[in-house]
Formats: sequence, C-alpha cells, structure tokens
Amino acid sequence: MKNIICILFVITTISYSKGQWDTHWDTNKNTIVHLFEWKWDDIADECERFLAPKGYAGVQVSPATENVVANNRPWWERYQPISYKLITRSGNEEQFINMVKRCNNVGVRIYVDVLFNDMSANHDNVVGTGGSTATPNSKSYPAVPYSSEHFHSTCEVNNYNDAYNVRNCELVGLKDLDQSNSYVREKMVEFLNKLISYGVAGFRFDAAKHMTPSDLKVIYQSTNNLDTSHGFAENLRPFIYQEVIDLGGEAVKSTEYTDLGTVTEFKYSAEIGRVFRGKDKLTYLKNWGEEWGLVPGLNAFVFVDNHDNQRGHGAGGENILTYKTAKQYKMAIAFMLAHPYGVTRVMSSFYFDDSDQGPPQDGNGNIVSPSIKDDDTCGNGWVCEHRWRQIYNMVGFKNATLGTTIKEWWSDGNQQISFCRGNAGFVAFTNEGDLRRNLQTCLPSGVYCDVISGKLQNGACTGKAVTVGSDGTGYIELLSSEDDGVLAIHINAKQS
Repeated sequence: MKNIICILFVITTISYSKGQWDTHWDTNKNTIVHLFEWKWDDIADECERFLAPKGYAGVQVSPATENVVANNRPWWERYQPISYKLITRSGNEEQFINMVKRCNNVGVRIYVDVLFNDMSANHDNVVGTGGSTATPNSKSYPAVPYSSEHFHSTCEVNNYNDAYNVRNCELVGLKDLDQSNSYVREKMVEFLNKLISYGVAGFRFDAAKHMTPSDLKVIYQSTNNLDTSHGFAENLRPFIYQEVIDLGGEAVKSTEYTDLGTVTEFKYSAEIGRVFRGKDKLTYLKNWGEEWGLVPGLNAFVFVDNHDNQRGHGAGGENILTYKTAKQYKMAIAFMLAHPYGVTRVMSSFYFDDSDQGPPQDGNGNIVSPSIKDDDTCGNGWVCEHRWRQIYNMVGFKNATLGTTIKEWWSDGNQQISFCRGNAGFVAFTNEGDLRRNLQTCLPSGVYCDVISGKLQNGACTGKAVTVGSDGTGYIELLSSEDDGVLAIHINAKQS
C-alpha cells in the first residue's frame, strides 16, 4: 500500500508540475496561430470551420483591452490601453465571451495578449475604443482607475545595458506602470481572473522584459486556476508565455523569466531566418536548439516571425522571413513544425506596405472580415498564412509525429538535409540545387502523399507521391525550380 501511495504521489506531482508551462492543448493537436487583428466573431467562425479540422491547437488573439483611437488607425494603437474594459475594434465583451466558448467547444484554446507594462502614450483628445477618456500627460486613466501614483517616474528607456532603466522607464513614450504597487497588481489580477472565468487557457505578456520578474511572479501566482466549467481539469494553471527580446549583449536576460513560464525565443526567429535566407548552411541545423544558444526547449515559445519583427521592429532585422519571401518562409515554417524544439506559433497576417499600417478597414475605421476563397486562402487584404496548404499540412505532420524524436539525419554537407520523426514522418529540404536520391524515410512500406505539394484525397495523392520500400527508403526528388523547397510525408498521408 505504501508503494502505491508513493507512485500516486509521483504521478500527481508530475501532472501538476507542468503548471504555467502546460499549454492545455487537446490530444493530438499542436501549434498556436496568431490571428493578428481578427474580430472575435471571425475567430469563432475560424475555430469551427478551419482551425479545429486542420489540427490547430490554439489562437493568440490581439489585445482585448480598450485602447486609444489613434490617427489613421495604425495596428499599434491596440498596444496603447486606456482601460481594462473588453471593447476594441475586434468586438465587445459579449462577443469575446462567445468566441472563447465556441473555440473551446471544438478544442481550440484561446490565449490573450496582455498589456501590463504600460498605458497609452500622449495623444491629443484621448478617447478609447469603448468611449473612455484619459489624460496621459498627467498619467490619469479614470476608467481603470489609475493615477500618477501608480506609475514609475517619468524617464526614457535609453540604455539596454541598465536593467533598472529598461524596467522602470517609459518605452517609446508609453506611461510605465509600477507593478510593485499592490493596487496596480490587484487591478491586473482582477482582469486576468475575469478572462480565466470566461475560459481562456493562457496569456502572452507583452513587454515582460520591461517588468521586474519578482513583480510578475506575484501577479502570476495570484491568478485563479483555469475554470473547470469550460472543460479544463481541476488545478490547472494558465499557460504563460512572456515577450522577452534577448539576442545577447544586454542587461536583461530571458533566463531571468524561465522559472515563471515560457519565453519568446527571438534568437530562434533571427537564426532560422538567417539560415533559410542562405546566409548559413542547412547542414548546421543538425544540432538546432540549445547548442545554438537558445533557451531549453521546454522554456521556449518559438516562431519564424511575429507582428513586430515582420515589420522590422523587435529583433532580427533583415534576417527575419515573412510572407513577402514566400518560398524560404514556407521552408522555415516547415522546419519549425517538423522539429520537436519549443512551443510553436504560426503568424497570420494582413498585407502591408507601411510598417504602421493597420488591418483592412472600411472608411469608418471598422475592421473588414477576411473573405474565404474556393482554395481556402483569404481575400479582402488578409494574408492568412495559416491557410496556406504548405503550412496547415505541416501542422498535420506535427500532429502525426507528436512524441517522436529526430533520427536518420542526412545532409549533403551543404544546403540539403532530411530527417525522420520516429517511424511516423519524414521531411527533406533543399535550399540550393536539385535533390534527387534515395533516402531513409523510417516509414513502413507503401505509397505516401507529399503534404507540401498536395494531400491525400479520396485515396489518391493530389501532389507528389513517394513509394517507400520494405527497407524504409524512398526516392526523393526536390528541384530548385519548384515553388517549395520541402517534401514531407507521414503515416496519416499513406495512400495504401
């Protein structure tokens, strides 16, 4: 009996030790998609009609807090809150609640982008998306309410070699909240608990780098467990991922935050972009992960691009790949989803020419919904990378290979590589020249459909087919002239 009790204790400890690192994904689902600037009603529709059927596990939504209405309605106005009311161009509180419920009902989790570092910067005639007013000049936000006593003293973030300056001064003019103030923390926890009661699974903490870890720890620990009325098990903690831009050489380190939750690994974004832009060799990806100076995979939240660095902000500079460099971008996404490192997020954008440009909108500044074309891609100014065949089929690849490790790594010593994920999947890349050779796929014999060039449909391949022999090898052909430099097959895409 004593041994049984010990075993049960160990199992229980393991179950709960995941804490704020647990994404709460449904079984056999993976990957979060950032539906940047989407409306709540449209997200609910997308969860039901596309995300759940394609195996996506969650959605990162844009900030839900009331924000300042800025001239020309740029995207960044969403990152200038004036209250914690749930009313933005994406919708009101009732629509938000409905979205979370509908997405949870089909096994797609919602993660909210949270703005706790600051409130809005100075603007003329400040009015919010919910009609609230504020006077940033005097640090007065009556709809919360916050007043000057709840903020750090006025100074500018201008020295990234000084952690105090980074965490206690104003970033690009945004009024810097004092998270050590008990009243400020109380308002923040109240807001988080409201979202938890509505069924959200976790949070992205914007600008965590600019907040002191000890203050964040108090806030995180003060939140409620996930609400069991929304299908979550008991004693589960909200998933936490924190925006910490750390490319090295600065006072604030991402490792200061890894004991609080996962961190956004911006080095991943910068390095994977550099490699697939051809500035380094694919063969060097063999030891991708910690040996590249990245944080341990269990602590890493990873992406090829995000809403900041695709616009040249944040980190990574010209190395960052986006939808504007489609072939290399799809290759980098495929590698991210084929490799077991980190918690993965896919970006879903709108087209832009100017880095301040807001989402598609009508003449009154209302966001225009994406239109859905016959080939499942989007219109009305939306890119919708998550609806690109090469991307959503790699989400399926990752689902098919969950729990497996990399084996049978092969490379030509330069810009061509391949590897297996256990005995469940195989992927090959060429970033230079034609790849024509027999390679070990680790799969049982049969005919498999390449999920990059097509899919398995009605028992046949709509794109390339790979015949795998009894020894697990198959002939792989990838030409440099093709639209995609990737080929991927897996057990759920077997023709026969």
